[in-house]
Amino acid sequence: MPPSSTTEGCPDSPLLSGPKGGEGIRPLAPPSPQPYISRVTTALYNRDILRLAASIPHHHRLAHPQASVERRSPVCGSRIRVDVVLDKEGRVAQLGQEVRACALGQASASLMAAHAIGHRAQDFAEARDALAAFLAGDREDPGKWPGLAVFRHARPYKVRHRSILLAFEAMADAAAEAAKAAA
Repeated sequence: MPPSSTTEGCPDSPLLSGPKGGEGIRPLAPPSPQPYISRVTTALYNRDILRLAASIPHHHRLAHPQASVERRSPVCGSRIRVDVVLDKEGRVAQLGQEVRACALGQASASLMAAHAIGHRAQDFAEARDALAAFLAGDREDPGKWPGLAVFRHARPYKVRHRSILLAFEAMADAAAEAAKAAA
């Protein structure tokens, strides 16, 4: 006979103490009518986010970077380290990254790295600032950096913003540090 989700037939249960052997007391975990994966989770961690997270370009450390910067989210523990080498014009020539982040942080690192080669420190700072404003609801578009609209479902969830911004924060700082060292 399958377990009952009511208190009937369980008068001796230590979890169901009360008058008349637990009558009127609900079970600790009633069956949920909703599926295990909520709509919020499905919207945040949609197929596009998961595909990006599974295919991070430049996912290796550089042996001799001009600059290396790590950024971490204290809320969720996500961490991204970016290594960079610039060319003579101050554009990213080589990129390496180590990503230990949630799917949103991984997706952001994927989008950043996919288009990073050839860009300057200022480009990453502009992308970071536009993405931060987009997530905060201060602008309707995520800026010029390709693909960032994929994070539109994360806008209402402020606690997720830091993880999404990590890759652009680290890259903007690493590229600026490398440019300063080369000057």
